[in-house]
Amino acid sequence: MIPLVRPARLTPGARVAVVAPSGPVPDDCLDAGLDILRGWDLDPVVAPHVRDRHPEFGYLAGADADRARDLEQAWCDPSVAAVFCARGGYGAQRMVDLVDWRAMLRATRTAGPKVFLGYSDITALHEAFATRLGVATLHGPMTATVGFLKNARAQEHLRTTLFAPEEARVIRSGSPRATALVGGRARGVTLGGCVSLLAADLGTPTARASVHGGLLCIEDIGEEAYRMDRILTQLLRSRWLDGVAGVVLGSWEECGDRDELRVLFADRLGGLGVPVAEEFGFGHCEGALTVPFGVAGELDADAGTLTLDEPALV
Repeated sequence: MIPLVRPARLTPGARVAVVAPSGPVPDDCLDAGLDILRGWDLDPVVAPHVRDRHPEFGYLAGADADRARDLEQAWCDPSVAAVFCARGGYGAQRMVDLVDWRAMLRATRTAGPKVFLGYSDITALHEAFATRLGVATLHGPMTATVGFLKNARAQEHLRTTLFAPEEARVIRSGSPRATALVGGRARGVTLGGCVSLLAADLGTPTARASVHGGLLCIEDIGEEAYRMDRILTQLLRSRWLDGVAGVVLGSWEECGDRDELRVLFADRLGGLGVPVAEEFGFGHCEGALTVPFGVAGELDADAGTLTLDEPALV
């Protein structure tokens, strides 16, 4: 697995487009998030359909085609330096195949890549940006989510990654409970996201065939142990994990007993014969860190560090 093309870092005054590829966006949360971005001296613009509600399915932010067009137009707009997702939920998989990836690839080649930011349901788009555009992305807090609005640590780490990425090259496990499930060091290219969505993406046009040579960073929310077992077993049986260089475990909010999960991760991932590190504090958790995908680095499971070879952004 080779590193992907890194976008340019943001500078004061940069125009940032906010899109809603997944669930409906609460107006008050969106407005509060926009205020934070303005406080960073960014110029946020809201895509036309971000405040929409699907007429039949209340869990979607507007029609699939409209959400796809918003993403396309934001990416292809030469005045936009970054595209931030407003929130997750569900819906990215419904719209990802409606996106004109050829047009987005042309725009990438003409004007260069932009920052793309999101997590949770946005996992499907992280995969698509990697396979269709070859662009590195950021797995981090989204504009209209409580985890971004109410947590200074999440805000500060994201801001550092966006404006001074060389200061965020080392991502550390911040939990005193953290141990290496499997010790050792591994080198590879970062990728990952919400593990249930990675499993759901298998066999689709925008999914990669395997994670060979990758440092797989995974997390999830609301998956009981038996469902997590099924997800990991599916990834193993599909041979998608063959050749993975190392595994970095993030947060597991509402996924049941932590000790039971640790035993499960050791059982399902320990046989891969690669370092497996835990408690890295990214995903659906308080103070979530921003993790770049598509960047080469080294995982030291015993030290609890993921060190990037280069900053996430140029």
